Amino acid sequence: ILNYDIMARFRRRTCIILLLFILFICSIMMALKTLRPDRAGFGDPFGLGLLPELQQRTVLLDSKQNSLNRVQGDTVTRVSNLHSIAVNTMKASMPPVNKLEEELSSPNYNFHIFYYTWYGNPQFDGKYIHWNHPLLPHWDPKIANNYPKGRHNPPEDIGANFYPELGSYSSKDPTVIEAHMKQMRSASTGVIVLSWYPPGMADENGEPTDDLVPVILDYAHKYNLKVTFHIEPYKDRDDRSMYHNVKYIIDKYGGHPAFYRHKTSTGRFLPMFYVYDSYVTIPEIWANLLTVSGSQSIRNTPYDALFIALLVEERHKHDIHRSGFDGMYTYFATNGFSYGSSHHNWASLKAFCDSNNLMFIPSVGPGYIDTSIRPWNNHNTRNRVNGKYYETAFSAALLVRPEIISITSFNEWHEGTQIEKAVPKRTGQVVYLDYKPHKPNIYLELTQKWSEKYRKEQEQWLM
Repeated sequence: ILNYDIMARFRRRTCIILLLFILFICSIMMALKTLRPDRAGFGDPFGLGLLPELQQRTVLLDSKQNSLNRVQGDTVTRVSNLHSIAVNTMKASMPPVNKLEEELSSPNYNFHIFYYTWYGNPQFDGKYIHWNHPLLPHWDPKIANNYPKGRHNPPEDIGANFYPELGSYSSKDPTVIEAHMKQMRSASTGVIVLSWYPPGMADENGEPTDDLVPVILDYAHKYNLKVTFHIEPYKDRDDRSMYHNVKYIIDKYGGHPAFYRHKTSTGRFLPMFYVYDSYVTIPEIWANLLTVSGSQSIRNTPYDALFIALLVEERHKHDIHRSGFDGMYTYFATNGFSYGSSHHNWASLKAFCDSNNLMFIPSVGPGYIDTSIRPWNNHNTRNRVNGKYYETAFSAALLVRPEIISITSFNEWHEGTQIEKAVPKRTGQVVYLDYKPHKPNIYLELTQKWSEKYRKEQEQWLM
């Protein structure tokens, strides 16, 4: 009887331990699924809604906000007196360059971070801009009818799932620009990739911001940061207009000490331009601009530069090479959304770039959620997992030993990819996400941590 009792207790204990072990394994599997979601086919509903139609490659259809730029009239009539006063005030109040080396981490010029200056509020712009983003309907009317319509109503209700520590700010506010530069520098990033449209142009929900560039450059210089340009898919973008706009940027801003130039393997220092939605223009058009024999060739001229194309589908790598681009980046912070944004494809993309003398610039991000503007797009949300998703992306990027890592993003609040400081907020029926249990600066700290890790590993790569 005693032996029977002992064996019974042993079996019960074994069953309990086995059950706990199974639960532990299930928990680990769920966590891994969150960190590394299954690859989604690029033709899924989100892919069709967020990006331009890939089959219609010669027509610009959508920007990242599902819209093309529209010239909204003459520049003079578009820019209000209030806007001009705000810009002049910023220039007049520009603080002198200070020594900040003892206070902040040194900048890492191999860490490039996407930055947006399209936000506005009544104090500086006479109205809210972008914070009042409309709710974008699903393209299937039957599905669209199941979701709310209309616009957000700032300052309590904004077009984002998180809420900024700085509130519904204006990108023209000098205190905001200063705070942003300090945050980016504290994160040990070195190059700001500034979203840019030609003068008089903007995305569908914004206003022209080119006249803000000199102020961004000045504040960046104060914090020893550099600025390069993320050329958005403006109306009628082609080889001729790109030549004109690259010349405009270099002539107007190329002499500023904060203007970024990248040292190439041949020892040249060249400007760099990221080209968003580059794939909607056929390779033959790009080749006119980017190859030595092209009819609009910019090569071996004073306006030569490094041009980085967006890779979404696998086949784009061949188009990018034929087009004459100098490299590729992946932009999206949604692991599994596209071929390019899927971490497990980065090794093969890096190998392709190495064999074709191209730069591979993977884009890492802290997570993704855009249901504040696309309420039907839950299935592409990527949970931050208290920073683990971000660190997983960095780990995947370092494995392929890239020359540059890009970060999506500093402040793309609509898509929830920001590393800018966010705070808890509840208003009416809206409860915003936040970074708890961590502090508002957690993603800046994680970026700084991985910047230092990258530096140390890069030293070993070069040995």
